[in-house]
Amino acid sequence: MVGLERGLRGTFEFRVEERFSTGHVGVQVLSTPGMIAMMEIASMRLIQPHLDEGSTTVGTKVCVEHRAPAPLGATVTVVTELVDVEGRRLEFKVSAYWGERLLGEGRHERYVVNKDRFVAKLKEEFS
Repeated sequence: MVGLERGLRGTFEFRVEERFSTGHVGVQVLSTPGMIAMMEIASMRLIQPHLDEGSTTVGTKVCVEHRAPAPLGATVTVVTELVDVEGRRLEFKVSAYWGERLLGEGRHERYVVNKDRFVAKLKEEFS
């Protein structure tokens, strides 16, 4: 794992599409699961270039507060920062914005795994 140090930071933009929204309140807005999924993707993409060949990460914990809505079609920016590295355990501070409006923030944890071993273990477990 080359360059995995605290302070590594990146952004990821996405457009709120129907698949990331919820309509049960009468208006389609960014759903909490949709926002969290984008926070996980942003964190994964931030560190993937710094991992050894054959390695990837898996999410293990999310603690996020969804503070404000964003409408269908809005462009949302996710900011992710690596705040702790402890062996294979990585912790990120994550936040999502619609313009200057804070939509949500919290922490996300991922673990570095060998992709082939991880997939083999899953196949064995679910066969």
